[in-house]
Amino acid sequence: MNITLERSGAVDITIRAPPSKSYTHRALIAAALARGDSTLERVLRSDDTLITASALGRLGIPLNWEGEQIRVSGTGGILHCSAHTVIDMGDSGTSLRLLTSVALLCRSPLIITGSPRMKERPVGGLVTALNCLGGEIRYLETAGFPPLMVEGTLRGGTVRVDSTVSSQFASSLLLSAPYAESPLELILLPGAVSRSYLEVTVDVMEAFGVRVDREGYDHFIVNPGSGYCGRTYRVEGDYSSASYFFAIAAVCGGRVRISSLAPGSVQGDRQFLDALAAMGCRVSCSDDCIMLESDGSLEGIEMDLSNSPDTVQTLCMVAACARSPSRFLGISHLKFKESNRILAILATLQQLGGNVMAEKDGSITIRPAPLHGGRIDPAGDHRTAMSAAVLGLAIGGVTVMDAGCVSKSFPEFWDILQQERLV
Repeated sequence: MNITLERSGAVDITIRAPPSKSYTHRALIAAALARGDSTLERVLRSDDTLITASALGRLGIPLNWEGEQIRVSGTGGILHCSAHTVIDMGDSGTSLRLLTSVALLCRSPLIITGSPRMKERPVGGLVTALNCLGGEIRYLETAGFPPLMVEGTLRGGTVRVDSTVSSQFASSLLLSAPYAESPLELILLPGAVSRSYLEVTVDVMEAFGVRVDREGYDHFIVNPGSGYCGRTYRVEGDYSSASYFFAIAAVCGGRVRISSLAPGSVQGDRQFLDALAAMGCRVSCSDDCIMLESDGSLEGIEMDLSNSPDTVQTLCMVAACARSPSRFLGISHLKFKESNRILAILATLQQLGGNVMAEKDGSITIRPAPLHGGRIDPAGDHRTAMSAAVLGLAIGGVTVMDAGCVSKSFPEFWDILQQERLV
């Protein structure tokens, strides 16, 4: 499916933010390991979260989807899986990383694998840490990458984890820590990225009854005990998905109101609103609704985006419409995402006439340039497709190929644009 976007005038959009993908993944895992049943409300039903739910089912956890909610029968951390079960995580890096630690709670060896792209995404920092804690995880093809043979136990102890590729390595260890044989002390080595996602992990753990002692983002202690407790849990709205509509208003002019967003959320992608405000947009909040207004006149900015990786591509598209240069730092780890997103930013903007340069220090600089239409192949990356749509509405004549790839995180994206008469 290809979709062509024409230039839009000023917009007036009112929508409800979809549920958070990050919170949905973590809540599914906590509920699965909990004592007793849980009802998760407003869960995100996307390709990635369905992979996590399916994988938990393969680990012996009963789950039942009912529209926007899911009922989970927790197992108290006791998992039943057949020997040499193979769990295919497809393109979901979050599922693979978070569930590798959970898999150590099985008493039978199992294989975790994924798509060809997944086999290019490093997991060495996680596997090294787990093997220090009692795991006996082996690489079945290339050292440092899936597929993995997972066996051993989760003993606990003190471990230092390299999270320079992804904070999900640390989140994976934390989520399973309540079921280790002894306390787990987690120390993050210098250079950890996307640390705001650790806030999401701790937020979910504590909501399900597990205390996490911590010192900032670098030192965490979790004591085993009763583990998670089943509960009714409502997933908050997703700032990364909302960012595309904030960006559309920023580049096209007009306003957008988005409800179901927690103004005090710990989601790192909330920083996107600070970036747009610095570029000249007006942001206001009331209850759980956030409104952004713009006259379409934007100034360039310089910002460290190491804690909000999922909005980097979108912010780069907005920056291409600004009247002065922008520079974004702390984004070198984007090369390890669903695609190499550094190259994706360069390819998208260059295809549409943009002036963009990736520096050796891992930063990207975008300068004003005349933009024009063109065809964008997102190479299966949902965020490349949606960020290209933002720029397409600003300049017109942009065709996004394989547009259906947005189902990975935001299946309703194109439907919402159609309802708003933007496609």
